[in-house]
Amino acid sequence: MKIYVSHSSAFDYVNELYTPLEQSDLTNNHSFFLPHKKENLPMKPNSNISNYDLILAEVSYPSTGQGIEIGYANCLDKPIVCVYKQGYKISSALKVTTNYLIEYSNAADMINK
Repeated sequence: MKIYVSHSSAFDYVNELYTPLEQSDLTNNHSFFLPHKKENLPMKPNSNISNYDLILAEVSYPSTGQGIEIGYANCLDKPIVCVYKQGYKISSALKVTTNYLIEYSNAADMINK
């Protein structure tokens, strides 16, 4: 499965999202597009999202750009899985775009879930 990873740039996505995903066994069965890796810049999310089977959105930090990505994916009827850190308040608008809201405590818990 090809998975587009969406996130805010307001947190340490390299250490808290990219590295855990890249070091997990999930990469044995899935291909992850990590938009802020140097080799993927510059990019146009609207053209990229249509090429993916699923959107994995880390939504602990509000982000206008990510909201646009999630909205675009929703319009394309792409499945969207939202993960967020325990104790963080997420946007109520996410409940309209997905039934998959997963709370996690740390990177290992996120990967496990």
